[in-house]
Amino acid sequence: METGFQADDIAPIAILMDELRSEDVQLRLNAIHRVSTIALALGPDRARDELIPFLQESVDDEDEVLLALAEELGRNFEEYIGGPEYAHLLLGPLENLSAVEETLVRDKATDSITKIAAVLSQAQVEHYYIPLLKRLSQGEWFTSRTSSAALYASVYAKVGPNVQEELRKGFAALGSDDTPMVRRAAAKWLGPLVKNLSKQHVLSDGLPIYRRLQSDDQDSVRLLTVEDLIVIAQQLSPPEVKDQLLKQIRQTVSDKSWRVRYMAANHFNELAEAVGLELVREELIGHYVQLLKDNEAEVRTAGAGQIPGFAKLLDKEVILARIVPCVRDLSQDNSQHVRAALANQISGLAPLLGRDATIEHLLPLFLHLLKDEFPEVRLNIISKLEVVNSVIGIDLLAESLLPAIVELAEDKSWRVRQAIIEYIPLLAKQLGKPFFDEQLGNLCMAWLGDTVFSIREAATINLKKLTDVFGVEWSRVQIVPKVMGMGQHPNYLYRLTTIQAITAISPSLNLEIIRSDILPPILALAQDPIPNIRFNIAKALEVLATTFASTAEGREVARKQILPVLEQMKGDGDADVRYFATRAVQKTLGSVDGAGE
Repeated sequence: METGFQADDIAPIAILMDELRSEDVQLRLNAIHRVSTIALALGPDRARDELIPFLQESVDDEDEVLLALAEELGRNFEEYIGGPEYAHLLLGPLENLSAVEETLVRDKATDSITKIAAVLSQAQVEHYYIPLLKRLSQGEWFTSRTSSAALYASVYAKVGPNVQEELRKGFAALGSDDTPMVRRAAAKWLGPLVKNLSKQHVLSDGLPIYRRLQSDDQDSVRLLTVEDLIVIAQQLSPPEVKDQLLKQIRQTVSDKSWRVRYMAANHFNELAEAVGLELVREELIGHYVQLLKDNEAEVRTAGAGQIPGFAKLLDKEVILARIVPCVRDLSQDNSQHVRAALANQISGLAPLLGRDATIEHLLPLFLHLLKDEFPEVRLNIISKLEVVNSVIGIDLLAESLLPAIVELAEDKSWRVRQAIIEYIPLLAKQLGKPFFDEQLGNLCMAWLGDTVFSIREAATINLKKLTDVFGVEWSRVQIVPKVMGMGQHPNYLYRLTTIQAITAISPSLNLEIIRSDILPPILALAQDPIPNIRFNIAKALEVLATTFASTAEGREVARKQILPVLEQMKGDGDADVRYFATRAVQKTLGSVDGAGE
């Protein structure tokens, strides 16, 4: 193994080992993070004979040190002690770490043991790993038994039939443990183990463990069995699922604990795909409707997130008869989180229902959700309109959508107006230039004259985003002339908005547009009678000069056109104007001279 280290490059081993023994926690932590360097310096033989035994005794330490050690030993550490043939030596320290009190340390230790298992031979697994697993599984303290549950799946396929039988029995004992935390760990890791079992052993061993855990008196155990149910269903045929799991499916979706029902709703599509179409139509459609009507908002939220995925498994008539009525109810739900989840998914029904049914059943719900009082609901609807557009066409969508957008754009609450402004670039991208220019362009310009500063500010940012979406040539025709025209307005607030808008969008434009369309009117405003206008002009000129200083042409424009005006403004009668002009000159000179070198 090529180390890349020279003897002189590595700190003396004695110092590093002293750091590992130090009373200073930070020193020990630093040493642990360099433990691979220590092993490298010691060489494989000394690392095995001296370092590993030392680390095996180092379990009486701060949690952060133990966590770092557990992590380091799983980072291909076997390479530093002689290769995979010695990897089993790392199991000793990790076994000790797997039994400590801190959960994070135990989880990291079992994760590292699993990584080491991948490089062990069958002989190493049977001679070293399996005895470790038995010790942890039968440990006096629940912490070691909890950790052991994570270690079965990774080696099951590596051992012979007799050992596999012992593993199944050992895991079954964890599933019946007196301590809820152990049973919870068994529920968490049953699925990965079942994936390694033959169908015969899924039925004879996996199912009894699952059924025991699924009927546990602790809901923290039962909720983890939802994923086990899916894995077991994936291993069985649809008739076997119907025969062996139907009772458990019914119990899970109607569990007395909302947390279990939440997990069922959250994984419903995976379950539906695992059990087969026949059982979906006979049984699961009813359970799904039940979850969408659950008393707990969290369950309804999770169910709403599964709507299009589950609907793909159903006929159009069934969707209209069973799912759409639930969707209609959810759009009126008391919980904003339920409505937001629905708004994020409802558009996925459009391709399944087709044009006519979407227009009749979904479009009214889109418009209703678009007027929701909570911004997240409106955003989720707008962000997915492209899917609806592809089904019903832009003309009809625009005809239905535009009044709702205009209504929101003119809402008496400035926060609502601001929210719709933020969605405009997203709408523009989905609906295209023609629709935007015809229907929304004037609306965007009108916001620049809003009485509320926050709206005017949002409107200028909106113009930059639109320029990024549609390109500089579009902006030159549709935005720049209208913005520059406001610079001649008698009301100074309009002139100020022009400056702010140009400052915002200029980085997205090119030098030709700046020089021909923007710079002349902007330079003229340097003589404006309002000081507020003049010092904002200084700030705008600074942005223009520094933005284009990377090109020779841009530097020439800055030197010949912008700097003379800024130098003149340095003698302005207003202190603020002088300050910003001076700062702009310094920044401009720095950019121009620095870029030109």
